[in-house]
Amino acid sequence: MESDLISVLWYIILIYVIVQLVRFTRADADLMLWAESFGSKPVDKLCGKVVWITGASSGIEEELVYQLAKTGASLILSARRENELHRVKQNCIEQSRLQEKDILVLPLDLTARGSHEAITKTAIEHFGKIDILLNNGGRSQRSLCLETDLDVYQALMELNYLGTVSLVKCVLPHLVERKRGQIVTISSVAGLAGVPLASGYSASKHALQAVNSDADQSHKMSTSRCVSLILVGMANNVKEMWISEQPFLLFSYMWQYTPTWAWWITDLFGKRRVKNFKAGMVCVQLNSRFSPCKKF
Repeated sequence: MESDLISVLWYIILIYVIVQLVRFTRADADLMLWAESFGSKPVDKLCGKVVWITGASSGIEEELVYQLAKTGASLILSARRENELHRVKQNCIEQSRLQEKDILVLPLDLTARGSHEAITKTAIEHFGKIDILLNNGGRSQRSLCLETDLDVYQALMELNYLGTVSLVKCVLPHLVERKRGQIVTISSVAGLAGVPLASGYSASKHALQAVNSDADQSHKMSTSRCVSLILVGMANNVKEMWISEQPFLLFSYMWQYTPTWAWWITDLFGKRRVKNFKAGMVCVQLNSRFSPCKKF
């Protein structure tokens, strides 16, 4: 009888493993996907929150603004291009129930760190609080290391890393005083594993973790789906999540758990990527890695 019970348990375990492997082949995010089906819904958790989004004028960040608006969150929109921020604001008003008073356009240059404290004060005074800081501002890189000036690396680090850290340090005392809030940072899988032709970008994103591209994006996850998963992570206080379709999601797991194999694959495809770049072909960019880095 005991041996029969053990056999049944082994069959159950085997079936479970097979089911999970099949699910993984179709996954577009890591194991936090349980939260999408069984966790808190963004509209329930984010309605009424004040969310400050940097880099809000285009790309994933713009889609984040629109989906956040539909949850009923009040928004602070920041980027360098003020006219584009006003366009995004108007779209929010047209697509959601938010009104003029619910959205603040607040131009921001992440590299102008001396202005961050005053801008943060303006944001807090407008709504009386900040519940979530959503860091998205940054830029990418497409160049060979040997052909890239050091000034490019400095600019990438100033914007992608130090600019974000500066703003976090300005907002953090407010969240600590209120004893609640979230800081959410959108990074890249390039920060987990270096990407050929993006050495400076990878370094800046790796620093963030302790995309606007000219490439054809049709093969990648839709921006809407990516943002939907980000909001699920925020609503369920997920500390870190990986968002990427296969095979890049599998590649992320390999870098985490089997780096030797990951290095082999990187060398194999990295050489092809550089070859295509030299031949004038536009390179493929990997999907995003999302990390809500702090919660109070």
